[in-house]
Amino acid sequence: MSTPQRTQVAIVGSGPAGLLLAQLLRRAGVDTVLLERRSCEYVLARVRAGVLEQGTVEILRRAGVVARLDREGLVHHGVEIAFGAHRGRIDFARHDASVTIYGQTELTKDLVDARDALGGTSVYEAEDVALEGLDGRAPRVRWREHGVERALDCEFVAGCDGYHGACRRSIPAAALTTHERVYPFAWLGVLADVEPVADELIYASHERGFALCSMRSATRSRCYVQCAVDDDASAWSDRRFWDELRARLPAEVAARVEPARSIEKSIAPLRSFVVEPLRYGRLFLAGDAAHIVPPTGAKGLNLAVRDVDELASALIAHYRDGSDELLDGYSATALRRIWRAERFSAWLTSVLHAYPGRSSFDRALQIAELDYLVGSASAQAAFVESYTGTPLASAGGARA
Repeated sequence: MSTPQRTQVAIVGSGPAGLLLAQLLRRAGVDTVLLERRSCEYVLARVRAGVLEQGTVEILRRAGVVARLDREGLVHHGVEIAFGAHRGRIDFARHDASVTIYGQTELTKDLVDARDALGGTSVYEAEDVALEGLDGRAPRVRWREHGVERALDCEFVAGCDGYHGACRRSIPAAALTTHERVYPFAWLGVLADVEPVADELIYASHERGFALCSMRSATRSRCYVQCAVDDDASAWSDRRFWDELRARLPAEVAARVEPARSIEKSIAPLRSFVVEPLRYGRLFLAGDAAHIVPPTGAKGLNLAVRDVDELASALIAHYRDGSDELLDGYSATALRRIWRAERFSAWLTSVLHAYPGRSSFDRALQIAELDYLVGSASAQAAFVESYTGTPLASAGGARA
């Protein structure tokens, strides 16, 4: 094995969470090494979320990675909710709020470019990552790189390597509490180069199941239909998908659906998951390593951005001011925010989807809930706060 490298913070995982944490720390003069088990090409090709909260955009602006987002991102001031024969729009602008449509794939490209521009060290295709000494003062990360055993000595480890990553699995089971809900349905998603059916997202609750008309740009649509957990994407032809999407939309919206050849088609099961605490010794968890939300509320990427913004502030305070108050409070502060997002995502999932064994009473309650949402100013205000994200307290850091 070669002589171990040294850094202040080892970041495991180079999705948006790990890359953004590296960017925030690098700009503050904190040294990092980023490790990723996949190739850079694989990371850049992943198709993921595309709705950025108002606060997320502010954090990205402080990180200096919004030049292309400002040019190409689509700012939305509302969403539509369709249910039964009804359609209603929730107005964000009334509450001085907005979201920005910008694909996670594009954001990842921007963050990789920013990492390269600042000269940070990134190691891709790092196999068999293992963590040691987390409960002491000198953690070490080991991995295999092109057949060669490598090691990295560090002062802290940031676990940004997702639900299946090595970081959370490195914590003794007795030191963690996990909470999980697995939903009895999945989403079939299609990405296609076709003009979106509307200028804003449309969430549809239908007897046949949930549907969502979203987008990644003014010429690229991202649409979903609820499907069975054990469904197979290959069993869905493009024609079948567009026909099913139209069947779940109001007639005037369905008429605008233009079938197109899919450029990506995949099925995603839905899960809610939280692990507590988010710290074990010198290891801190962030993003999907710490929590999963169903995609209904568009919270996953936004939660990860808030996690690493808070973690970056805590690490910077440690190195700049010698204060560990924020590090010691990171888990409790983050979990309070995370559970609020879990609540919103679970609620929105419950009122929009068709559950197996649902009775006519259950469906009537869903309709009543959605009718109240689109008809009540106070219900809309609560929705907007949760969907668009609570504004940041100041430019210097995130609010819980």
